[in-house]
Amino acid sequence: MAQGALVYIVEDDPEIRRLVCDLLAREDFRCEAAADGAAFWALFERRTPDLVILDIMMPGEDGLSICRRLQGDSHVPVLIASARGEALDRVVGLEVGADDYLAKPFEPRELVARVRALLRRRDRLAPPDSPRVYAFAGWRLDLATRALTDPAGGPLELTAGEFDLLAALLTRPRTILSRDDLMDMLKGRTADAFDRSIDIQVSRLRRKLGDDPREPRLIRTVRNAGYLFTADVEALW
Repeated sequence: MAQGALVYIVEDDPEIRRLVCDLLAREDFRCEAAADGAAFWALFERRTPDLVILDIMMPGEDGLSICRRLQGDSHVPVLIASARGEALDRVVGLEVGADDYLAKPFEPRELVARVRALLRRRDRLAPPDSPRVYAFAGWRLDLATRALTDPAGGPLELTAGEFDLLAALLTRPRTILSRDDLMDMLKGRTADAFDRSIDIQVSRLRRKLGDDPREPRLIRTVRNAGYLFTADVEALW
C-alpha cells in the first residue's frame, strides 16, 4: 500500500521541505527531510526509504549526482522535483536514473498522484499470484528480489525504472505495447503531454542487455506502434 510508505525529501529550500512533508503527512505518508546530499546519505544509511523526492540544484552534491549514486546502490524509486523544467532537463534527469520528473512550481495533488503511482507500480506489475521468476535468452529476472542475472550467472544492476520496464515486457512477450500502454503500466495516469521516459528507459535497457538497437534480438521497435519483446520467455515459478 502507498499509504504509510517512507518518503525522503531532499530539498535545500526550508519552506518547500516543510510544505512537501506536511502535504505527504496529510496523505498518511511518513516523510523525513534533508537539506543537502550529506544529510540525505546519513538518513539513507540509517534506513532505506520507499521513495526519494529529489531537487537538482543544491549546495554541495547536486541532485543528479545523488540520483546517479542512488541508482547504482539500490532500487529505490526517485522522483525529481526541480525548477529546471525544460525538456532537456527532464531528459537528463531520466538518463541518470530518475523514475519520474516534476517541474516546479507543481500542483500539490499532482505530486501526491505521482508518488502514489510510483509506489503502486511494483504491485501493479506483479500481482501476488503471478510468476515471480522469468528466464529469457539466458537471462533470469527475479521479481521478488528485483535481481537480474546475466547468461554467465553474474548480477546486472538496473534502476527501478529499468527493472519495472523489463518486468512489464516479460509479462507480455511477443505483444506490441504502445508507449501509452507502457506509460499507463509504469506511471498510471500521471504522465504529461511531453514524456520521453519510455524511449529513454528502452534505450538504457537495451544497452545493459547488449541489445543492438539497429538489429535488436530482444526489444524491437515497431514503427508507429510501440515495442515488442521478441525473445522466448519462460515463467519458472
